Amino acid sequence: MKYQLIIFDWDGTLMDSLDKIVLCMQQATKQIDIAVPSEAAIKDIIGLSLLTATQQLFPDLPFIKQQQLVDAYRDRYHANQHIETPFYDGIADMLVNIQQRGYQLAVATGKGRVGLDRMIAKTNTAHLFSGTVCADEAHSKPDPLMIKMLLDKLAIPAEQALMIGDSIYDLEMAANAGIDSLGVSYGVHNSTQLMQAKPKAILDCLATELDSYI
Repeated sequence: MKYQLIIFDWDGTLMDSLDKIVLCMQQATKQIDIAVPSEAAIKDIIGLSLLTATQQLFPDLPFIKQQQLVDAYRDRYHANQHIETPFYDGIADMLVNIQQRGYQLAVATGKGRVGLDRMIAKTNTAHLFSGTVCADEAHSKPDPLMIKMLLDKLAIPAEQALMIGDSIYDLEMAANAGIDSLGVSYGVHNSTQLMQAKPKAILDCLATELDSYI
């Protein structure tokens, strides 16, 4: 085993939820009567904490309006619970397999605690993760605090941890925390963007390719 701990991003890495996030953000902007951003613009901020993402998406918007957008997004996400966001193909089996082989698994996500707990319960995966840190419990990616919290909680040295994510924010967070990373090519940022953070590799299919790197 090259690593003791494998830390996953959630949206766009494990779970196929990007289209729902885009839809909810576009609906939220309509709800508070501001310009609707493009799909590309929204995808570029996925992975950041919600307020940070909103501030990056609308930097000139007054803070009170940015907070209204955060609240509207949460409202729309809750209203759209009927839209399924499954794991990508093979992910559920992969998580079970590597956990049974002795790896500790964790999550560092831009989701809030309520949202992540809801998804973990829905996917029946709570028993697989030794630790989880959410956006409302730490500084936003790419700040390294999420990873440092997990390393401290689980008593894992940085050289024994690996971060896996689909955004440049995930991989920059790993670099800032001094741990290795892998990118996945099917999420919000393309391989060229991800390579700027110097991951060990970019995977096209996490479920089938991860074994070669752990």
